[in-house]
Amino acid sequence: MTRLIFLGPPGAGKGTQAKTLAEFLGIPHISTGDILRQAIQDKTNLGMQAQSFMDKGELVPDTLVEDMVKERLQQPDAKTGWILDGFPRKVTQAEFLAELLTSLGQGGEKVINLDAPDEAVITRLLGRGRKDDTEEVIRRRLEVYRDETAPLINYFTDRQKLLTVNGNQSQEEVFTHLKDIIAA
Repeated sequence: MTRLIFLGPPGAGKGTQAKTLAEFLGIPHISTGDILRQAIQDKTNLGMQAQSFMDKGELVPDTLVEDMVKERLQQPDAKTGWILDGFPRKVTQAEFLAELLTSLGQGGEKVINLDAPDEAVITRLLGRGRKDDTEEVIRRRLEVYRDETAPLINYFTDRQKLLTVNGNQSQEEVFTHLKDIIAA
C-alpha cells in the first residue's frame, strides 16, 4: 500500500514525477489543484463554495480544501494507495491530514521532498516560457515556498516520515530514485 505526499519547490518536477509514479503504481495522483478544478467543473457543493472565493480573488479557505481532500481520499480508487501533490502546504494542514488518515485507517505514508537548488528551478521555469514566469516572480514564489514549507519539512522530519530526493537530475534518474524508495 503506497501512500506518498510530495513536497518541493515550484519547478522541482513534483507534478511530473507524481503523475508518472502514480501511473507506474496504478494509484491515483491527487493534486489539490485538480480536485478544486474538478469540483468547480462538476458544480459540487464544495466546488461552488470554492468558486465563490475565487470569483472574489480570494484564496480558498483551508477548511474547504481539507474537506475536498477528505472527500477524495474516501473514494474507492484511493483505498489501495495514493500520491498527494500540493497538500499539505502548512503544518496545520499536516496535522489535519494525520488525524484524517488515522480516522480512515490509512497510515504509513511517506513524504518525498523533491528538492532542487533555486538556480536550477529558475532556469527550468523560465524555460517553460509562460508569461507570468519572470525571474522576479519565480524568485518570490521560491521565497514564499521556503518560508511556508520549512516548518513542514521539520514537522515530517520529526515524525521520521521525510525522504529527500535530489530533483536536480534527469527525470529518469529521479524516477529511479523514487522507485527505490518505494521498494525499500
